[in-house]
Amino acid sequence: MAKPPSVDWAKMQNYKMETIDANTKGIEFLFKKNNIDQLRGWASISAPGRVQIDETTYDAKNVIIASGSEPSTIPNVEIDEKIIVSSTGALSLSKIPKKMTVIGAGVIGLELGSVYARLGTKVTIIEYLDYITPGMDKEVQKSFQRILKKQGISFIMGAAVQSASKTKSLGKVKYKLNKDESLHEIDGDVVLVATGRKPNINRLGLDKLNIELTENGQIKTDSKWQTNIPNIYAIGDVIEGPMLAHKAEDEGMAVAEQIAGKIGHVNYQVIPSVIYTAPEVASVGLTEQQAKKSDRSIKVGKFMFMGNGRAKANFAADGFVKIIADNESDRILGAHIIGPAAGDLIHELCIAMEFGASTQDVALTCHAHPTYSEAVREAALACGTGAIHA
Repeated sequence: MAKPPSVDWAKMQNYKMETIDANTKGIEFLFKKNNIDQLRGWASISAPGRVQIDETTYDAKNVIIASGSEPSTIPNVEIDEKIIVSSTGALSLSKIPKKMTVIGAGVIGLELGSVYARLGTKVTIIEYLDYITPGMDKEVQKSFQRILKKQGISFIMGAAVQSASKTKSLGKVKYKLNKDESLHEIDGDVVLVATGRKPNINRLGLDKLNIELTENGQIKTDSKWQTNIPNIYAIGDVIEGPMLAHKAEDEGMAVAEQIAGKIGHVNYQVIPSVIYTAPEVASVGLTEQQAKKSDRSIKVGKFMFMGNGRAKANFAADGFVKIIADNESDRILGAHIIGPAAGDLIHELCIAMEFGASTQDVALTCHAHPTYSEAVREAALACGTGAIHA
């Protein structure tokens, strides 16, 4: 009989850093290849057209703010990145914790909670709302939480965190249940604060320039991503919209086109989002609830991965593909996938939506067998006469 598998945590951490370093050096190589100068240091905009990096000031015809985001916290919870950690600290723990308490059942909390649960940590997630992943399709929310529970993750829903404290070796979280206002306490080796992120703009000098911000503290821009100061643009996590790297990448390309005198465009209706758990969860466009609120007649096609030969053979049959379409035009309005390779499968439907395709267009397209992508075709068929293998 084989011995139970063990985890070499130090080797995992080393591999993580090697991967990061390789990707970083790859970007540096692209800079050199395309004659882009890289200036290292803390930057601020001292005046329109002037950027100060440490003690040196540079003139610039155009400035693009793309400083990203940083973890946010809640009152009475102070992050030390050792016992009470943000997502940054959670990726660099000295050892795998026996118990972890996660504050927040959003994307970051579920992703990292899922990672540590697979490494053997007893994970408990505390969430203020009565459901996980706010904004997601409700059917996916319920199925996703059910799958995570099967994997051993515990949930305390409808709970307001009051405080988090620490000793030398433990983190303690006090919370109040919304239903009866009763107070409770839970401890763990690590407390992960996953209550969202905020724009990383505090040290940019925006207040001196009187750059306008939104009510949520993001940089306000027009349809060309320009701020109220001419030739100062902003993209990515510092402006409104989902905090997604690929959304920022699209905006970066669009701004570059704009500055070059061309027409930059981002289709915000077709930006996919992915939760990198196991299984993955991916979505694009409208949820079923959003589509119904628009007062249009819709139809929904769904196919379970249990009916997909490749998924069953790979012990990956949890989840489904769900497509929402306009009942009259058959045009795809949104798609949601929970299952194997969901983050890759969603792009077939993104392309379909970008070209205004109907569910019939997807249904009539031959898909290779056996593949996970057949489940996408089956969901499209379910919007019409019905899936073949349902």
